[in-house]
Amino acid sequence: MKIMYVGDVQAEPGIRVVERLLPGLRKLYGVDLVIAQAENLSDAKGIRIKDFKRLQLAGVDFCTGGNWSLHRDEIYPALNDPNIPIIRPANYPAGTPGLGHKYIDTEFGKVLVISLLGHIVGRDTDKPVDNALHVIDKILSDAAGVEKAATVVNFHGDFSSEKRIIGYYLDGRVSLVVGDHWHVPTADASVLPKGTAHISDVGMCGSLDSSLGIEFQSVIRRWRDNAHTRNVIETKGRMQFNAVIAETDQKGRALSITQIQEIY
Repeated sequence: MKIMYVGDVQAEPGIRVVERLLPGLRKLYGVDLVIAQAENLSDAKGIRIKDFKRLQLAGVDFCTGGNWSLHRDEIYPALNDPNIPIIRPANYPAGTPGLGHKYIDTEFGKVLVISLLGHIVGRDTDKPVDNALHVIDKILSDAAGVEKAATVVNFHGDFSSEKRIIGYYLDGRVSLVVGDHWHVPTADASVLPKGTAHISDVGMCGSLDSSLGIEFQSVIRRWRDNAHTRNVIETKGRMQFNAVIAETDQKGRALSITQIQEIY
């Protein structure tokens, strides 16, 4: 089975990149399942239903979550519905809207997809989250009796140490662990010793000539002059598509992981 995980789709430029490139890449690589990080989908903050549907039309089968997933309450019914392929981080406290893991049916069988939130610096530093390792242990224990073709874990966080640790912690227990949130792809994609494919950060889809999808001037003035500025989405210049493709065997073990980067 070939599973593609697409990095953070950053606002309208990111959606257009996916719409332009994903159908051809899916066919070229013979991809069976496409999962994309959608927390920055709508104006880089949260998820509108209409934008989620655009990703689906472009060939995305399932969307994972991050610290912006709950920004727009119109997505809550979809997050709550186990049959709609979109999740928020599983380690938000009890009572948080939405589900943090769901199954999706494929021709190979059920695939379990899980999102976890790591440490986030800045505005979300002090927001309460449950221990990611405790949460993933509970989810995997509860799912042990379900026959699965693969298990995919998305880890959305800032600390490289956490992103490395979670891969090795889950090595041999899941098929693929993908880090995101940095919007910058790392060079450490590999199959770990016990058969789990891992990358610390898969990167993003959207503007390349930008600060993680944001116009440089809007953030330079904030840094240099201590000015109060708003983030402005960069819509010009080169665009990028970042993803990984993991191939798994019949037991859900990873055989390979390949990074994909397209720039135009």
